[in-house]
Amino acid sequence: MCDKAVLRRKAEERRRTLKSDGRDEALARAFFASRFAEAESFFVYLSVRSEADTSRIVRGLLERGKKVCVPFLQDGEMRAVPYTDKLISGAFGIPSPEGGEDTPCEVALAPLLAADGEGYRLGYGGGYYDRYFASRPEMLRVGLMYAGQAVPALPRSPHDVPLDAAVTEEGVRLFGGGRN
Repeated sequence: MCDKAVLRRKAEERRRTLKSDGRDEALARAFFASRFAEAESFFVYLSVRSEADTSRIVRGLLERGKKVCVPFLQDGEMRAVPYTDKLISGAFGIPSPEGGEDTPCEVALAPLLAADGEGYRLGYGGGYYDRYFASRPEMLRVGLMYAGQAVPALPRSPHDVPLDAAVTEEGVRLFGGGRN
């Protein structure tokens, strides 16, 4: 089995080479053309560095009157709190509200470094999303990624929770969970 730290470095470098405004714009269009956009409430990461950009998606959801929540980390756990324009630099330098109540959402849009054909994602190694997803099995889990981030297979741990789908600049990829 390959070392996940090595995989993360390689995947992050690959994502950096894929990052472009055109791909981010196409990804947002693909998201809004998908049936996922029909939901009423969304848990959306606020993108940093080379992550697939979420600013167009957050703005579009708010303009459509949807409920948008974003990650808030406290005491090693992540919760979904309502989005506000007043953001601070939170854990790991990620923009975050100053606090708020954990709020259930229908659809989660998750960041990733890579994803395989069964929906397993390579994250940053903190396990925040896997723990969050495990505690909310009813939530539809959708990764946002560039098509070039797809890999044949990833190493898995027992606590890894697969995505139900991914949205790329090329469209939607459904995974085998049957919930999409």
